Amino acid sequence: MAQAWVVRAGRYGERDQWALEQGWSGGGWREVPDLTDCTTREDLAKVVAATFPTASDGRLNNFIGQMWALRNRIQAGDLLVMPLKTTKQIAFGRVTGAYTYRGDDPDPDKRHVVKVDWKRTDLPRTAVKQDLLFSLGSSLTIFAPSKNNAVTRLEQLLSTGADPGSAALIGPSPGTATVTEPGEGTDVDEPELATDIEQAALDQITARIAEEFAGHGLATLVSAVLTAEGFYCDQSPPGPDGGVDITAGRGPLGLDSPRLLAQIKSGGQIGAPVVTQLHGVMTTHGAEQGLLVAWDGLTKPARDTLKNQALRVRVWQAADVVTAVLRTYDRLPEDIRARLPLRRVWMLSDSDS
Repeated sequence: MAQAWVVRAGRYGERDQWALEQGWSGGGWREVPDLTDCTTREDLAKVVAATFPTASDGRLNNFIGQMWALRNRIQAGDLLVMPLKTTKQIAFGRVTGAYTYRGDDPDPDKRHVVKVDWKRTDLPRTAVKQDLLFSLGSSLTIFAPSKNNAVTRLEQLLSTGADPGSAALIGPSPGTATVTEPGEGTDVDEPELATDIEQAALDQITARIAEEFAGHGLATLVSAVLTAEGFYCDQSPPGPDGGVDITAGRGPLGLDSPRLLAQIKSGGQIGAPVVTQLHGVMTTHGAEQGLLVAWDGLTKPARDTLKNQALRVRVWQAADVVTAVLRTYDRLPEDIRARLPLRRVWMLSDSDS
């Protein structure tokens, strides 16, 4: 079995669409020159040290481990996983070519790359079980997840869209053991040592909401959030709702602008027919705004249908629901906060991560 790699496309997902559209992965390290001639880790280490002469040993080792993986260890046939900041989903592809330095690209953040054939670009994070999400949540830009049968499970996610979980796989799975080279260290092969604590916390909150507010419960949670934001909400009872889960408006009776209709979908990716239905009920009811809560995200046809509705319809995926909950948490009803107990924690930010 091929190795699996996670490669991010920028801290804020600034290279997400470029990578998917052009079939590349990598980028960043704009200060570093062409690494093609660095045939050993020692050669690359000298280049990196010369490029960052004032960097700490820890930061240098971090950069060396990741860039050596991009330059030498990632090979054709390997599975490439890219968590997308822009869509809150995960892309999967196959590496088709080794390291390339695109020196002619005017953007210095798009030069250190490998060629990728993207196979799936819209897997929701909610399809991935918590332990694997913890590995994928590393703050490293490039790393090789291998614990808890990660490689086999990522292959399954690519082929079926479902994570079988570590317990479902008996014994060590072939191809998950990582062979490290002398002096390579654990920065790339043990991504859990560099966990993005913020993302790990958000993933835990997401999982708790999925457990506590499944099905119609998600509409109850969204209604509470909208109420905390100043809307008067009328929530439909469980059962057929005619495409309207929540009717909301401003003012004491909920009749003032903006008048909003919300459709809540808690399971499975949402297709274009649901978007079309929402447009129809908005017209029928005279709603000025629409909210589509698609917990597991949208299919590409659904996203295409929404392209011209950015000023009328807002989409909340799982991550957006979590953001809205955190924004209004202190104003949510006591019973909801009891089912979702949260505590604010402040910590120092590691500028080297």
